[in-house]
Amino acid sequence: MKQNETDLWAEEHRIFAQQGDILICGVDEAGAGPLAGPVYAAAVILPKDLTLPCLNDSKKLTERRRELLFPQIKEHAVAWAIAIASAEEIDEVNILNARMLAMERAISQLEPKADFALIDGNCSRGISCQNETLIKGDSRSASVAAASILAKVSRDHYMLELAEQYPQYRFEKHKGYGTKLHYEMLERYGPSPVHRKSFLKKFYEQRY
Repeated sequence: MKQNETDLWAEEHRIFAQQGDILICGVDEAGAGPLAGPVYAAAVILPKDLTLPCLNDSKKLTERRRELLFPQIKEHAVAWAIAIASAEEIDEVNILNARMLAMERAISQLEPKADFALIDGNCSRGISCQNETLIKGDSRSASVAAASILAKVSRDHYMLELAEQYPQYRFEKHKGYGTKLHYEMLERYGPSPVHRKSFLKKFYEQRY
């Protein structure tokens, strides 16, 4: 049987059993791997046992399904927040620290505040809220799955804005990821102000 919404609440129920009916936020990021643009993070507190049809890890959903769930999550959430770490910050502090920075920013913007955070992945360095990390949390936790969708869709929307600002790079096609087309555009036009210089070392080595 495919994973459903009841399955996705198991991690939250485990925390509820330990700590009572506290406010739990799920936290996830999008855009750690691309060569350009910021990394996005989202934090979401869902009403207990909320059922949203097809809620799942954003990577397992079609773009159309993510777009449909995006406003539903924001409408039904107790609280939600989206934050970024810029390409400049990624270059300055490295991508891992930038991911944590974006996550902490998202958590800190929640109102009401979360009592506990479920963090996708295996690192929670710099997260001030009491928390627990979850490997593949976006397919194990309803809250983290919701956060993964908000982060992914928000970043995709921003990359479409960058596509209008820098049409030569075709960001609408690859969203900043290191595709053949993206490297071809880099060869032709060189990096833009929104490219992550620390991610282009191999490109610079091959070119120069």
